[in-house]
Amino acid sequence: MAEAKQRSSYRVILAALATNLAIAAIKFAAYALTHSSAMLSEAAHSLVDSIDQVLLVVGERRGRREADDSHPLGYGMEIYFWSFVVAVMVFALGGGAAIIEGVQRIRHPEPLSHPWINFLVLGLSAALDGASFVVGVREFRRISRGRLNLVEFLGVSKDPPLFATLIEDAAALIGLGFAAAGVTATAYFGVAWADGAASIAIGVLLVLGAIFIANETRSLIAGEAAATPVVEAARAVVEGEARVTRIDQFLTLHLGPARILVAATVHFRFDLDRAEVETAVTNLCAEIRGTDPRIHDVFIRAMGGCDP
Repeated sequence: MAEAKQRSSYRVILAALATNLAIAAIKFAAYALTHSSAMLSEAAHSLVDSIDQVLLVVGERRGRREADDSHPLGYGMEIYFWSFVVAVMVFALGGGAAIIEGVQRIRHPEPLSHPWINFLVLGLSAALDGASFVVGVREFRRISRGRLNLVEFLGVSKDPPLFATLIEDAAALIGLGFAAAGVTATAYFGVAWADGAASIAIGVLLVLGAIFIANETRSLIAGEAAATPVVEAARAVVEGEARVTRIDQFLTLHLGPARILVAATVHFRFDLDRAEVETAVTNLCAEIRGTDPRIHDVFIRAMGGCDP
């Protein structure tokens, strides 16, 4: 099931990549015809998003490599590194470029030609970005099973490719609204600076999204525990074992979106012999893994009955 979740996340990334490549080409063509600063920012936004999706694909593929002597617990955490790179890309190339372009256009405004082209492209982009966002939302709903809303899910998700794609698609849709407002004000109401202001707004939106992605990924790179429901379910298995008298430590760590490590220090009854303790530990490991398909590595330090 954990592998199925990874494949679903992979499909979300590929859908976003195909969408962003198509939209970027359309927006650059529209900019060449209309000279809209907001449209150029939107084109750069879509191009950066496309590069981001490529990096997420690289991270997904590298993170799925089998464990070896140099990485005995697998390569799952590599996806966190690539997701952090994505955040930096969004911040520097997407947000920064859009803000700079907007400032330049406010200082040196230019008239827009053929504004209807902008609206046509923005409408088409909204349809494509919306379709990509729907794919991500469906995956979020499948994973959350109605227990969390989208905002809550983004805060607790351990799958950077999925939440980064959702944030980028949401930012793209909001950015299209900013671009439409800027083009309308400039082309039809004579507000020369509005097109540049829309570009700055798009840039700020991207910077905020990048900060969120970077912060969430930073926490995962630093070593983040599994979500509370996962920890509680796994701990309940140990607490429900009649041969256990006390739990000193119960630790969890995400080694990747689909791989969780559980480590516990457990005291057993002193009347148990070594064989009985070993059997209890083996059973506990199997039951803990059964609480969540992502729990792959379980280490139990037995105390009490197994002491020499």
